[in-house]
Amino acid sequence: MHATEPDEPNQVGAKTAFDGESYDVLIVGAGASGLYMLYRVRQLGLSVRVLEAGGGVGGTWYWNRYPGARCDTDTLEYSYSFCEELQQEWEWPERYPTQPEILRYLEHVADRFALRSDISFNTRAAAAAFDEAANRWRVRTECGDRLSAQFLVMATGCLSVPITPKFDGVDSFAGPTYHTGRWPHEGVDFGGQRVGIIGTGSSAVQAIPVIAEQARQLVVFQRTAQYTVPARNQPVDPELVAAIKADYAGFRARNRRMQSGQLSHRPGNDISALAVDAAERERIFEQRWQAGGFLFFGSFNDLMVNEQANAAAAEFVRGKIRATVRDPGVAELLCPAHTIACKRPVLDSGYFETFNRGNVLLVDVQAAPIREITPSGVRTAAAHYELDCIIFATGFDGMTGALTAIDLRGRGGVTLRGEWAAGPRNYLGLAVPGFPNLFTITGPGSPSVLTNMMVAIEQHVEWVADCIGSLREQGHSCIEATAAAADAWVEHVNEVADRTLYPTCNSWYLGANIPGKPRVFMPLPGFPAYADKCEEVAGNGYEGFALA
Repeated sequence: MHATEPDEPNQVGAKTAFDGESYDVLIVGAGASGLYMLYRVRQLGLSVRVLEAGGGVGGTWYWNRYPGARCDTDTLEYSYSFCEELQQEWEWPERYPTQPEILRYLEHVADRFALRSDISFNTRAAAAAFDEAANRWRVRTECGDRLSAQFLVMATGCLSVPITPKFDGVDSFAGPTYHTGRWPHEGVDFGGQRVGIIGTGSSAVQAIPVIAEQARQLVVFQRTAQYTVPARNQPVDPELVAAIKADYAGFRARNRRMQSGQLSHRPGNDISALAVDAAERERIFEQRWQAGGFLFFGSFNDLMVNEQANAAAAEFVRGKIRATVRDPGVAELLCPAHTIACKRPVLDSGYFETFNRGNVLLVDVQAAPIREITPSGVRTAAAHYELDCIIFATGFDGMTGALTAIDLRGRGGVTLRGEWAAGPRNYLGLAVPGFPNLFTITGPGSPSVLTNMMVAIEQHVEWVADCIGSLREQGHSCIEATAAAADAWVEHVNEVADRTLYPTCNSWYLGANIPGKPRVFMPLPGFPAYADKCEEVAGNGYEGFALA
């Protein structure tokens, strides 16, 4: 591939000022979770260092700069709640913040709280091993630096390891290639270009309408049709902003009692889709569709647990697709057949309308798979498409990819990759048996991607910080999840997921987008109950953990 990452790690052998240093806490990642973890560790008065592979803060929002990149959580909810002054001073211009706006916000947070001095940028963690004699983690970076810490916190994100399918001939393509998750910081001009985009997930749905306006031709290679709901993005309502800022603490508290960690000011409809007749059901769907955003999935309380209710919502969306796309054949290709929302729900701005443009071509690679990338384009089983550049919107190794990408070794040299070969096994999504003093922020087995990520991040960081503070106060040097607690937790996550329709289709929630990855449903539906369980565990002296 011809694309390069925006920033490269330090060259091997280029030692840094912190090489050989020892800390109380080491944090991997300077995204939203790493920044807040750093802030909380400092409040404990402990020494801390953050290792960040990128050239700046922001995590997801540092790397994902593709055209149209935008968050699909309301701006007033996709932000930190730990500082009232920060909440009051920051102004968001739109209902859904763009990537540049979110990155500016996270950079402001880093500067406001002077966090950068403890962050090592362009520094990728390569390996970490637990030293049993010293009860410390020994960490090595890609450039050869060696550090140690009592506690190691993995703030590596749920979607931070991009994947590119291994198409035959991929390196032979003469033009530039890009991945939406590693977009060039200087941007890309598609004017006059024949552009191919492979994938129709969340990033592609956002990028396709924007690129179609620039490109001479856009060829969309679709394997699986995507349900999307209109975002209805607009400038923020000043009256709503004023009302929320007048009671931000109450607003945050109410959100933390929502299953999705958000939208307490626009609650779901607490009745079954089957409790009303077809006309009323259609009216409610339409009302939510016009309101836009994730409100649609709150049309009824059983869309993710009842197949009949889910089928009604799915058919409503398919009806919208058929009414929007003028070519009936293209419309049918764009109509998904699977359970709605069992894959990651997507919000769009003009996605289906884009396929009415004369310069946009939809290619069904389910019917005619991609055979190879050639020097001049993409060859499917049915045709060859001449292209000037190719975009891979092919997603990420979700939930576990960033953790297993690092050579993590616990007691006895056991590797995390080996321990998770059959699927992630941990306790509360926070800790792994056999890996003492290691914490995973929004790890598999926690609500994470099924809720407002900022709420999930804050809840995890606060729990970990409180745990570290409590251990040090009580004179404990080591905490480790027990195997029994982890086994019971994995069973619980599976039981909860199996009561829903989430596992009914192949999605990255299950690892189904990675050939050979175990099919295990990784996030846990239901935020408030989960947060309550974490509090209960801590309140019971860290039940399910062994303290040394």
